[in-house]
Amino acid sequence: MDITRHNKHAWDKKVEEGSRYTQSVDSEVIKKSKTGEWEIIVTTEKSVPRHWFPKSLDGLKILCLASGGGQQGPVLAAAGADVTVFDLSKKQLEQDEKVAKREGLTLKTVQGDMSDLSEFEDEYFDLIVHPVSNLFVKDVRPVWNEASRVLKNNGILIAGFTNPLLWIFDENQENKGILDVKHPIPSSTLDYLPKDDVQDYINSNQTIEFAHTLEEQIQGQIDAGFVISGFYEDDFGGKRILDKYIKTFVATRAIKVKETLRDF
Repeated sequence: MDITRHNKHAWDKKVEEGSRYTQSVDSEVIKKSKTGEWEIIVTTEKSVPRHWFPKSLDGLKILCLASGGGQQGPVLAAAGADVTVFDLSKKQLEQDEKVAKREGLTLKTVQGDMSDLSEFEDEYFDLIVHPVSNLFVKDVRPVWNEASRVLKNNGILIAGFTNPLLWIFDENQENKGILDVKHPIPSSTLDYLPKDDVQDYINSNQTIEFAHTLEEQIQGQIDAGFVISGFYEDDFGGKRILDKYIKTFVATRAIKVKETLRDF
């Protein structure tokens, strides 16, 4: 099946349902951002440290990659950046457009697949913000490769992604308070279902998600020409029992360098 097409419609549905990650920032957030009091989230709860960003965003070309929803893009635009929001879902992009119109902001929206940034020329952006989203592609390596291609040398990639441990437990059992190890990594949503339920799940228009290994997430960045320069973990803020034992989200700050460790 066409996973990209399926997830595009699934995210449009999430906007209609008012999912947390489709709810755009309010006017007060934008007002503060214009005065320099801004922050964004690329995982679930924690804000990205301000020292991960350049001291000033004025005029910086920032790509918000798979980042529609009116959350990160408008804040960075209000802080002075030249922002492009790239997302698979048209309705998610419309959230950014609505905030921009409401607040008098200038930003660009582009619809497309995060694995294919051919819309953009080489070394165009100064910084990429990539919140948790690459779980919606089967192969994460093209995402890192394309991010590296469109970033300038010494450009910064700030990315959030899931710790694959999140996926090894049976979710139905977890909802009962039981942590039952059941699923291998890598795997996908469809792998967790009985064969007779797969088509019903597809027909329900829910997102299809992929559990990538940490090697694909971290070594994948390194192989694409990045050096990891920052790292933190995050969780669901106590909403899931897993939070008592481990954090299941990761954020990295990476710098694109033309010389990789393999060149030394």
